Amino acid sequence: MTPEELRALLSPEGLRLLDEVGDVAADADVLRIVSRLRSAGHPTELVAAVLTQARLRTRARAKFHEFAGRMLFTPDGLEQATRLQVAAQHAGRFARAGIASVADLGCGIGADALAFASLGMRVVAVDRDEVTAAVAAYNLAPFPDAQVVHGDALADEPADVDGLWFDPARRSAGRRQSDPADWSPPLDAVFARAAQKPTGVKLGPALDHALLPEGVEAQWVSVDRDVVELVVWSGALARDGVGRAALLLGGDRPEELTAPAEAPDAEPGTLGEYLLEPDGAVIRARLIGELARRVDGRMLDRTIAWVTTDAEPATPFGQAFRVREELPFDERKLKAALRERGIGTLEIKKRGVDVDPAAFRTRLSLKGAEMATLVLTRIAGRRVAILADRVGT
Repeated sequence: MTPEELRALLSPEGLRLLDEVGDVAADADVLRIVSRLRSAGHPTELVAAVLTQARLRTRARAKFHEFAGRMLFTPDGLEQATRLQVAAQHAGRFARAGIASVADLGCGIGADALAFASLGMRVVAVDRDEVTAAVAAYNLAPFPDAQVVHGDALADEPADVDGLWFDPARRSAGRRQSDPADWSPPLDAVFARAAQKPTGVKLGPALDHALLPEGVEAQWVSVDRDVVELVVWSGALARDGVGRAALLLGGDRPEELTAPAEAPDAEPGTLGEYLLEPDGAVIRARLIGELARRVDGRMLDRTIAWVTTDAEPATPFGQAFRVREELPFDERKLKAALRERGIGTLEIKKRGVDVDPAAFRTRLSLKGAEMATLVLTRIAGRRVAILADRVGT
């Protein structure tokens, strides 16, 4: 979005038109909408800006629900924006630490700043992109104690705040930047500030563990079993005795698995009555061994993130499967075995083996009314096929 497009959008005519258009789905008849708006006398540039924003609002409902209809977005800003329920967790952590004022440095469209402000904190939100800062100012307008600054996240950091929040921009011109030195601000500079003041740093969940500084809490977050972020907490925001954590959201209540550090893996053993696939946040946090010990389980293989148990594992930190039988890891024999058992619907999960599940399923030529899960993996280095059923679904 250009500054000119934003100015047009923020005009009384633009905002009125945006409300009138409402949601615009990806498969909407855009030509018909454009034709109607142009026939009503609205300028081409304004129509384009309104339609773009209407589409972004529609996409944003997955993250912001009904609040999306009162916000503005940029494409990159929406992509990196924190989901509403996750931002609430961030703000709650600051509130519990007694932090009354926070600088959101690299605020994007202001998702986390909104959560901080909603809990009564004084917020100074900074972004170096002029349009993004203006969008954040619009979104934060309902909160008198929230200020937005168009400036540099490090150079314009306010000195009179209790805590810092960073969400380094990892995209430039729509392209993801893989080198942390190219992020805005660079990761090294962010961690340097985190060593001086209570700080939360939102990062991608695939960050190399070797980049994490000593003495911080690293918390991986998943929503509905989708790992969405890693947050690094420092100072008063980091919990005593917690070095690694996996937080699961999306259920009836948040669930968290914590440990002082990365957990050593459990010993591998024979296939039991049940399989447990750890949540992705548990895997990313390297707490598989901690989970295995909590459910009295063992690893299938030293290099594979599957746990096996002899009793049904009662835990929210993974998906359990009841083992039916172990079958030969041979496509021809598997095809015959599945047909013999009348399995026509098959979920294929693979880990540690080079298989394309979609192509493999097609070649199996499934027929029948039964359904099952086929786990293709390794036990003690040996490739195996395990026929199982999901538990609790």
